[in-house]
Amino acid sequence: MGVAKYSKDQRGAISEVELHSGIKIKPSYGPEDLERVGFDYQEDLGQPGQFPFTRSLHPLGFRSREWTVRQYSGFGTPSETNERFKLLIAHGQTGLNVAFDLPTQMGYDSDHPLAEGEVGRVGMAVDTLADFEAAFQGIDLAQVGSGLTINAVATIMLAMYEALARRWGVDVARISATPQNDILKEIIGRGAWIFPARPAVDLVGDVIEYATAQGHLPRCNPVSVCGYHIRESGATPAQEIAFAFGIAFAYLDNVMARGYGPDQVVERFSFNFNIFGNLWEQVAKFRAARKLWARLLKERYGVKEAKALFLRGLFGGGGFGLTKAQPENNIVRGAYYALAAALGGAQTTALCSYDEAYTIPTPQAALLSLRTLQILMDEMGLRDTVDPLAGSYFIETLTKEMEDKILEEMERVQRWGGMVAAVESG
Repeated sequence: MGVAKYSKDQRGAISEVELHSGIKIKPSYGPEDLERVGFDYQEDLGQPGQFPFTRSLHPLGFRSREWTVRQYSGFGTPSETNERFKLLIAHGQTGLNVAFDLPTQMGYDSDHPLAEGEVGRVGMAVDTLADFEAAFQGIDLAQVGSGLTINAVATIMLAMYEALARRWGVDVARISATPQNDILKEIIGRGAWIFPARPAVDLVGDVIEYATAQGHLPRCNPVSVCGYHIRESGATPAQEIAFAFGIAFAYLDNVMARGYGPDQVVERFSFNFNIFGNLWEQVAKFRAARKLWARLLKERYGVKEAKALFLRGLFGGGGFGLTKAQPENNIVRGAYYALAAALGGAQTTALCSYDEAYTIPTPQAALLSLRTLQILMDEMGLRDTVDPLAGSYFIETLTKEMEDKILEEMERVQRWGGMVAAVESG
């Protein structure tokens, strides 16, 4: 987050502000700053819904439709999780974001000795297809999309989701599931991985190939690259985007090495990015990321289809910014995180609940987070116009500077030999 240094010795002295990404902030900005960073309207901004998509993926932004609200939820048994799913859907949630417990994430059954003390603690326990049936009972899989927050065994969970749809007579061409399936970020940021890096990347590629290139699950997003967890592990916002892009390109290269073209698969790639800290840094990060992703796909991979250039995904209110002390302040933090997501042009949002710093969110806390997002959409005017900060001397300058920082970090990864080699070497 931004670091401000105050001098108490000089009357009227201003603070020095340096963002987490290493960008120093001036007290004021003007046209000369746009000239300094080489800002070009068409190349760097353009119209909403048009390349390079800095302003929005869609011409009308949020005017034509709300952003998707997909609160992260799941705990205990599948039946208990089903109750929470239905509570959130009944109050207006438009998608599911499913939490699995640690044994499930690591491929252990609940009765395995290593699972003792961890069953159902940070997500629901899933051992069989019957558990999936209990978790999604009464939920229309053709209407409600589901994020499956699972990585090392994402192949199994996506197979269960598809099998469940078939068992219930739902056309699998209509189901929308997003397994996280990002094993490189697990090795970097969380530790819930089973196989070494290269075989694990091959397994990620298998899911991408099956769902997209082979066309078995056309509405599923076979990977959600998670800069979120890398940021939670201590990366700067610029590093979050840079490392996520490096990981995404590693997966894309893996599938292309099998003989597929990038246009066949990359349209269904998605991302999961974090929000905490300085509001302006987060907004600039998302705007720069959209522009840079589209440009790199076009220039490096020759992607031509406009939709395949979209940076799609979830921008979520980060848990790292929450505190156990005075947890009610997290309500305020969450509202500002949601504001950053909206100003940054989020497709999908989720907020950590205020009590999540120390417990599984209570129903009251989960609903409060959901209401925070709904108030922004329905009462605060965040859907009124596309990219309301566009053209600001400050925001456009900061977006350009953020883009440069991201590219610097990506070049550093390339000097290490690429993302997979960097992960393998530690």
